[in-house]
Amino acid sequence: MSAHESMEHAEHAEHAAGENRKIALLIAIIALCLALSETLGKGAQTEAISKNVEASNLWAFFQAKTIRRTVVQTAAEQTKLGQGSVADDAAKAAAQKQIDDWQKTAARYRSEPETGEGTEQLSERAKHAEEERNLATAKYHHFELGSAAFQIAIVLASATIITGILALAWVSGLLAVVGIAITALGVFEPHLLPLH
Repeated sequence: MSAHESMEHAEHAEHAAGENRKIALLIAIIALCLALSETLGKGAQTEAISKNVEASNLWAFFQAKTIRRTVVQTAAEQTKLGQGSVADDAAKAAAQKQIDDWQKTAARYRSEPETGEGTEQLSERAKHAEEERNLATAKYHHFELGSAAFQIAIVLASATIITGILALAWVSGLLAVVGIAITALGVFEPHLLPLH
C-alpha cells in the first residue's frame, strides 16, 4: 500500500468514525426520549388502573345504596298499605313515624351532599373517576406508540453504523421526531388521536 493510499484510508476511517459518533449521539438522544416516554407510559398506566378501581368501588357503593334505598322504600310502602287495617290510633301513629323515618332514610340514601355518599353524589364521583381513567388510558396509548417509534428508530440508527447506509439514519431521525410528536400529544392532547 502506497503512502497516498494509506493516507486516503486513514481519512476515510476518520470520516467514518466521525459519522459513527454522530449516529451514537443520535442513538443516545433517542434512548433518552424512549426512557421519558416509557416513564410517562408507566405512570399513565398506573393512573388508569387506579382510577378504574376507584370507579368500580364507587359504582359498587352506588349499587349497595340503591338496594338499601329500595328496601327502605318498599318497607315504607308496605307499612302504608297495612295502616288501613290498624284501628288503634297509637299503633297508626307509631307506623306513621316509622314510615316517615324510612322515607327520610331513603331520601338520605339518594342525596347526601355533606358526606358525598348519596347515590347522586356517588354516581357523579364514579363518572369523574371514569373520565380520569379514560384520560390516563388515552395518554398511555400515545406513550406506548411513541415508545415503539423510538425503539424502531434506535434499531435503524444502529443498523446505520453496521451497514454505513446513511438513509437509515435519516429514517431513524424522522421516526424519532414522530415519536416526540406522539408523546407530546399524549401529554397535551391525548384525545386528539383516537388510539384505543
